[in-house]
Amino acid sequence: MKVIFDTKSLYYLPQYLPVHNELLKLGVTTIFVFYESIHNDTIRKIAKDNELSFKWVEDDLEASKFYQQEKADWVFFANTFSYLDDLHKVSKSAQLGHGIGPKASYYSKSNCTMTVRFVEGEYRRKRLADRYPEGVFVDVGFCKLDPILNGEVSGLSLSKDYGLRDDLPTILYAPTFYPSSIERFPSKWPSEFQDYNIIIKPHYFSLSKKTYRKQRVLLNKWSKYDNVYLAKTEDYSLLPFFQVSDVLISDASSSLFEFALLNKPVVWCDFLKLRWNYRGIFSYKFKRRMDQDYGVYANVAVHAEKYQDLKSIVDSQLKNPKELEAIRLELAEQLAGKTDGLASKRIVEYLTQNM
Repeated sequence: MKVIFDTKSLYYLPQYLPVHNELLKLGVTTIFVFYESIHNDTIRKIAKDNELSFKWVEDDLEASKFYQQEKADWVFFANTFSYLDDLHKVSKSAQLGHGIGPKASYYSKSNCTMTVRFVEGEYRRKRLADRYPEGVFVDVGFCKLDPILNGEVSGLSLSKDYGLRDDLPTILYAPTFYPSSIERFPSKWPSEFQDYNIIIKPHYFSLSKKTYRKQRVLLNKWSKYDNVYLAKTEDYSLLPFFQVSDVLISDASSSLFEFALLNKPVVWCDFLKLRWNYRGIFSYKFKRRMDQDYGVYANVAVHAEKYQDLKSIVDSQLKNPKELEAIRLELAEQLAGKTDGLASKRIVEYLTQNM
């Protein structure tokens, strides 16, 4: 059996690796296909550290040619793919989304019908099946969290690994790239949180795309503070940061819901930097970008309507971390399905039974 993971973006890896590791236990051959980017050296090091077999491609067309050559049993994708018809002549396809956030793209990516899509929970499975009756959707849970749920992410030290203080509570700020709260934070905001460690884990696009260079200017300013650790490109996984953090601050990002699944407090920033064509009479574009469940999911977090509210909310949540526990637990199944650490095993069972 041979399985290929189409890894167009580095941030797909945390979703793929638990499945890859389960496949290795069965002696299955796996290949990761990486797309040429400005971070080739970093990706090469990550692949080496994880002992991954990999192939470089320039674009979808070159990837398609490679897939036809390899004739793998399964090829995984985190998003759509332009050459599915050609692929399906030699291999089966599996879609495994990389997040569980409130963006409408979670559902629209199934416009591209694959052999199977693995999804997080019966609620999402049913919605997808109703919208795309010709598709095959299998509820497995959220495999990205399997390592932390199984106790495989441990032994990290705030002081040794991140240069922070072991005696302070830790904030994880993990904003998305757009629409983002980054540009709404003051340039000196870490100085207002001196009684906290701050780990900043921006989206990969914030670190790599020219469009978001202004975000990088702010991120680099914040990284100069002694109480801040700014994640590097090679820090591709959020899981180590989840493990050591006490509270998460984010916006409309999947990270917010992933952290809530660990039953830890989350703070949702409602103050976002919107492009001019997303404001005023064009605000419908923002609403269209979000899923219909946006309002329901919003209940897992305490909301900061403006930056000035943030400090008092963070203080309050750390004093009362169980304040929204009942809501977090209630929404867990809807957000991600089973959280038993066995999602990747269920995926591998399906693959082996449906070759």
